Amino acid sequence: MTTLATTRFHEVDAATLHRWLQEGKAVALDVRSPGEHADQRLPGAVLTPMSTLDPHSLAEAAAGRRPVLFCRSGNRSGREAQALLAAGLPEITHLKGGIQAWTAAGLPVERTQGAPLDLLRQVQITAGGMVLLTVLLGAWLHPSFLLLAGGVGAGLLGAGLSGNCLLASLLSRLPYNRRFAADQVACAPAGIGGTAGRS
Repeated sequence: MTTLATTRFHEVDAATLHRWLQEGKAVALDVRSPGEHADQRLPGAVLTPMSTLDPHSLAEAAAGRRPVLFCRSGNRSGREAQALLAAGLPEITHLKGGIQAWTAAGLPVERTQGAPLDLLRQVQITAGGMVLLTVLLGAWLHPSFLLLAGGVGAGLLGAGLSGNCLLASLLSRLPYNRRFAADQVACAPAGIGGTAGRS
């Protein structure tokens, strides 16, 4: 385990966390969205989205075990760990490299049966498909279709700059996503009380 200069913020590698979980010494807390959690998570992980996580709720979720935050790559959980320390938590641990490091180490994951694709992947597939289709239509039928491709690009640029993704919000309202989508969807990360993002 790597301890940073503050000695309050700790990073743990996947193998060590796996051992802790098997020994019942830690609990993995997933700071991602419900959809991401359903798609892929550490075994026994507890969903604790960033928008609802605070020192009190973290202590309740940990139930006497060592809380270890994780996300996809470790960026969000690292930022959330720092925010929790600023909010008064004495110390916190997060998984270095996130679930990507966990799967790269060949460790097992859980998935919710029937869960749709992660919302970010749905946005990527939908936006990419729209751009490809309108470019092809612009090349084969009429150049004005290229304006639609530009509109999709402008929408993605706006989502990146504002942190609010209209396409993700619309997709989250589809029947198969409602069970897993967060109440508020954003494309950029935020701290405690903010809107969860992807990283």
